[in-house]
Amino acid sequence: MKTNGEIEALPIGVVGAGSWGTALANLLADKGLSVDHWVYEDDVRQQMVEEKENQRFLPGVRLSNNLRPSGDLESVVAGKKLVLVVTPSHVTRQTMERCGYAIGSDTVVVSASKGIENQTHLTMSGVLKEVIPGLADDRLAILTGPSFAKEVARKMATVVTAASKNADTATLVQQTFATPYFRVYTIDDVIGAELGAAVKNVIAIAAGVIDGLGLGLNTRAALITRGLVEIRRLGLALGAQPRTFTGLAGAGDLILTCTGDLSRNHTIGKQIGEGNKLKDLLAAMHMVAEGVKTARSVYNLSRKLGVEMPISHAVYHVLYDDLDPKTALHQLMTRDLKAELDEN
Repeated sequence: MKTNGEIEALPIGVVGAGSWGTALANLLADKGLSVDHWVYEDDVRQQMVEEKENQRFLPGVRLSNNLRPSGDLESVVAGKKLVLVVTPSHVTRQTMERCGYAIGSDTVVVSASKGIENQTHLTMSGVLKEVIPGLADDRLAILTGPSFAKEVARKMATVVTAASKNADTATLVQQTFATPYFRVYTIDDVIGAELGAAVKNVIAIAAGVIDGLGLGLNTRAALITRGLVEIRRLGLALGAQPRTFTGLAGAGDLILTCTGDLSRNHTIGKQIGEGNKLKDLLAAMHMVAEGVKTARSVYNLSRKLGVEMPISHAVYHVLYDDLDPKTALHQLMTRDLKAELDEN
């Protein structure tokens, strides 16, 4: 176990300066850690340097003086003991291909990105292992759980989990990120943690749709419960541990994202339920709703594996085939009747 002094001396690079990347980078910097932060947008980076604020993605939050925004991706990750990747899932591959060679052989890589790649159906750990030379499971971790960036940035009590196949790596991440307002647990189920984080965004879109349609709490509770069943089914098919989905990475993250007003996925679903078109909503957004792209991955992956995921499939058809949300709900409610619980 690292001492506080050893943690404070840990050089860290953070890749990605959206709301979540900025919140986590600032959390680490507030702890007194040395944090280099890669910021893609020139204007956002300049503002962070000059005004100590990321007004586009995390307005109203004063950034620590220990946070060093940079446009040099290689220098941000080179020579670091820990690199945190917080890019949108659909650009994680191309971003990390640019700098993977510069990440040291003893560097711990932590992914806080949530999604499943459309082309390969890989989770982010799989993508990172393909693009960072020599990256093995013992140096790889996932940080996930019920956490809105704005609330973390405002130091509201939050509880998450660090997943790694290596117990020492999970503990390092736990100690590095833990603060009196940000409690970190550990688990060893990486794929379960990643699937919980990714698929809950698809279910959150469905939850938003039912709210947009003006349906009630009965409908929402049913949606969340059956959505968790779908996440678990896909997880079991890919080797995840069932109990993961009862914890922070599963039920915890799902409940938050399906019910919280700060959820971009819930918001976009609600607007679709109110009659808006996806293409118009995406054109107006400057932040990513991960569930939109993940819905395609989940649809194709579940069909390939033969996993029954009717809610996720309905979301896909609403988003990409212009299926009327009311029709989608009717189809879900009138499927063949069956027993509630799966055998496994």
